[in-house]
Amino acid sequence: MSIDSLSVISPSANIGGNVEIGHFCIIEPDVVIGDNCRLSSHVTIKRGVVIGNDNIFCEGTTIGNLPQHTSVGNDVGGVIIGNNNIFRENVTIHRAMHEPSLTQIGDSNYFMVNAHVAHDCRVGNNNVIVNNVMLAGHVDVGNRVNIGGAAGVHQFCRIGSYAMVGAQAHVMQDVLPFVTVDGLTSRIVGLNLIGLRRNGYSTSEINILKEVYRLVYRSGIAWKDILQKLQDEYSTGVAAEITKFVLTTKRGIVHEGRYAENSLLKFNRTTENKSSTDSNNEDTPALKINVG
Repeated sequence: MSIDSLSVISPSANIGGNVEIGHFCIIEPDVVIGDNCRLSSHVTIKRGVVIGNDNIFCEGTTIGNLPQHTSVGNDVGGVIIGNNNIFRENVTIHRAMHEPSLTQIGDSNYFMVNAHVAHDCRVGNNNVIVNNVMLAGHVDVGNRVNIGGAAGVHQFCRIGSYAMVGAQAHVMQDVLPFVTVDGLTSRIVGLNLIGLRRNGYSTSEINILKEVYRLVYRSGIAWKDILQKLQDEYSTGVAAEITKFVLTTKRGIVHEGRYAENSLLKFNRTTENKSSTDSNNEDTPALKINVG
């Protein structure tokens, strides 16, 4: 164990083996830190935090502050963190609102600079939370999710596993598993095909997910009929995760972002008005704009 003399460590904190703590860190009472963790300088671990093994906390990270809520009381819950996570500079994670509830972080997540996880959130495993992401209270993030920089997620929303949320998106409803949210429009723009292939999903599995996607977003049938069809035809296999997710949503799901064909500006190339001054004597296409 290596603890810098300029750090303040409570005698009642439980520090595991082979832990490195840099200078100006503060570890409060009622803290558990597992083996092989590394704390850089100016890291603060507040009371009520339990940390697993092999986690890295970079400069300025603060874990276990009180919830940012106007009605926070004295019976706040805690924070529990799994193994092999990386918390880059100035990440903040807050305690749950009430005992015995917990703000939960799983294993092998990567939180980039200035990311914030509010009270009562649950973050699964192998997620990438990019710079300045804001997770409001009670947000639930699945596994292998990528949330782009400065995205904001409204309280009580869920983000399904293998989803990708674009930078600066405003997530106000649940994000289905396996889909992509466009950062500009905050709408669904299709399946996260790159993520699916990288994680070993076969072509046949992806085709099934495409069927479910079309059913949910493009079938045009009544929502109750969509729910029934999901239960009847997609309650097992790779699609079962979407079915379970849709059946348990409380906030509704993020809509697909589709543009009406006639609303776009179309640029058609034409070889009219051949340039007489072109040195190569080639056609110089003009742009004709059609609206409608």
